[in-house]
Amino acid sequence: MTCDEADILLHALIDGELDAGHAREVENHIADCPRCAAALRDYRAMSKAISEAGAGYTAPAALRQRIEAALPQPHRTTNRRAVLRGFAMGSAVSALAASGLIAVVLRHDDVERIQSEVVSAHLRSLQAGHLTDVVSTDQHTVKPWFNGKLDVSPPVVDLTAQGFTLIGGRLDYVDARAIGAVVYRRRQHVINLFVSQTSSTERRAAKIDTIQGFNIRHWSDRGLNYWAVSDLAKDELADFGEKFESATRAPG
Repeated sequence: MTCDEADILLHALIDGELDAGHAREVENHIADCPRCAAALRDYRAMSKAISEAGAGYTAPAALRQRIEAALPQPHRTTNRRAVLRGFAMGSAVSALAASGLIAVVLRHDDVERIQSEVVSAHLRSLQAGHLTDVVSTDQHTVKPWFNGKLDVSPPVVDLTAQGFTLIGGRLDYVDARAIGAVVYRRRQHVINLFVSQTSSTERRAAKIDTIQGFNIRHWSDRGLNYWAVSDLAKDELADFGEKFESATRAPG
């Protein structure tokens, strides 16, 4: 494991978000690397200071409202008790209702968690020397660079004529997995396009969200998930995504 790879995973190690294999790799690297060991100490000190300052995160009230809205109507209190009673008594109907509700909540939480991770990866990339592993404006240089490094190489298209300049690519880590990041620039704004494989080939229309002041355009197509992250305005990021999708769907 290199220092760059370890640096990406240090925060996840502190938060207990790494699986046993990745955690062991990082810890083994830290044992032999004074630079990364010092960085880990600094991160832990920062995490402790934030915790002691009481700057914790409270789940939004909107999440409770979504759960409440998902419960059967009317007599919400009675039905909620019936759902819980279904777990204890093994009632098939109640258990299915409860598991369905939990699935909805978990899927939403999972999306929020992944989006938070891609924003963190975007922020890490903006540090000096972290933006690209391969620097090139030529798609025929960037795309082959990913070959052999990932199960599926991300599509790389040249959008310079449309106002979005390809500047390179890199490997990054999201959800404790290596994924590809294709990097573009619009004026002084960096766009990180994170691409990962998914088991579903269903196309999902794009949706734009905002987290920590960054806009995220997320869509799925042909077995791949895409997250375009930038501080660009929503309309410009949407324009980037539409042009990228058009280019990847163009024949040849």
